[in-house]
Amino acid sequence: MSENQNLLAEQRRALILDEVRRRGGARVNELTRRLNVSDMTVRRDLDALARQGVLEKVHGGAVPVAEASTHEPGFEAKSALEQGAKEQIARAAASMVAPGGAVALSGGTTTYALARHLLDVPGLTVVTNSVPVADVFHEARSGGELPPGAATVVLTGGVRTPSDSLVGPVADRAISSLHFDVLFLGVHGISAEAGLSTPNLAEAETNRRLVRAARRVVVVADHTKWGTVGLSSFASLDEVDTFVTDAGLSDEARAEIEERLPGLLVVGDDTGPGPARG
Repeated sequence: MSENQNLLAEQRRALILDEVRRRGGARVNELTRRLNVSDMTVRRDLDALARQGVLEKVHGGAVPVAEASTHEPGFEAKSALEQGAKEQIARAAASMVAPGGAVALSGGTTTYALARHLLDVPGLTVVTNSVPVADVFHEARSGGELPPGAATVVLTGGVRTPSDSLVGPVADRAISSLHFDVLFLGVHGISAEAGLSTPNLAEAETNRRLVRAARRVVVVADHTKWGTVGLSSFASLDEVDTFVTDAGLSDEARAEIEERLPGLLVVGDDTGPGPARG
């Protein structure tokens, strides 16, 4: 973690959270020294992160929150995390979309960010089981922001999850009859052992259907999702074509992913995002 007096609050808190998770905890005096900010600034940042429920304050510092494999944060709670990284990932993923294609977007806050970058792609058909993603296109169309022939959205039915995704038998049947050029998939967790996973059993089955219906699978997830394991796995790493993530991913994780996936695209590196391998 490099020292920088000019970090934005969001960037600073992301660095603090990464340090706490990576080391299993951090002391206030260590964070003030590494970030070159005041003790009061660090304490305010820890208060804000504790309110989001992503770490726990202890005497003199903070420790990670131990989440059960069945814990599923709500959409609003997840939206507040890693916002800068999600925006970079979304821009990079949008560059993979060709006009006139059929694209599926799963639920998730990163796919929600991606949806806003697809509004200007002409002739696009979007299938989603995410209520917030569908709202992006519906609101743009109502406001006259979509060009002619852009973004025909098909929203699958089903039961709504805490993350505002529609899942269950109704959604599964609708997806099973469809075929996509590319699926952009948000995940709760991704690891070498468990593959892609979610805390929600019904969502796991719906995501399996999405993966099967896609010619190409692109996972869009910030670096904090690597190593996280939810209750139910729904796809193995060899079913993923490209993983788009941010520069917070450790060198060890990059090496492990590159051994298992045909494509890894890391955005936010000093050299800028390069083309995905594969």
